[in-house]
Amino acid sequence: MEATHQPFTLIDPVDGPGRVPSYAQAVLVPRDSQLLFISGQAPQTPDGFVPDSFEDQCRLTWRNLVAVLAAADMTVGNLVRVTITLSDLRYREASARIRREFLGEHRPAIVGIVADVWINSWFLEIEAIAAA
Repeated sequence: MEATHQPFTLIDPVDGPGRVPSYAQAVLVPRDSQLLFISGQAPQTPDGFVPDSFEDQCRLTWRNLVAVLAAADMTVGNLVRVTITLSDLRYREASARIRREFLGEHRPAIVGIVADVWINSWFLEIEAIAAA
C-alpha cells in the first residue's frame, strides 16, 4: 500500500498487474470519510454549447468535473475513482494525456469504457467518486 496526503490509501499489490504511473489499481477510503458521487459530466457549457473537437470536449468535461468538486470544497486530489466513457477507442490516447493535465501526479482508480454516450454530439462523459 502507498500512503498519500489524502484521507485514503492507494493499493497497488506487488502480485497484481503492477503499479501504473497514471492511476491506482484500487483506492481504500476510510470509514469516516465523506463521499461525493459525481454524475456523468458532459462536454457542454451552461448555455448548451458543445465544442467540435475531441480535445476541446475533453478539457471542457474535466473543467465541469472540477467545478462540481469545487462546489463541494474538494479538488481533483480528492478523486478516488474516475470513469471515462469514450464514444470511440481512437480518443483513448488524447483522453489519457488530457486526464494527466488535470490530475498531475494524482492517481485515482480509473475505468475506461468505449460505448455510445448520451448525446450523439458528445465524444465522452466522465463520472467520478471523491472522498474527503
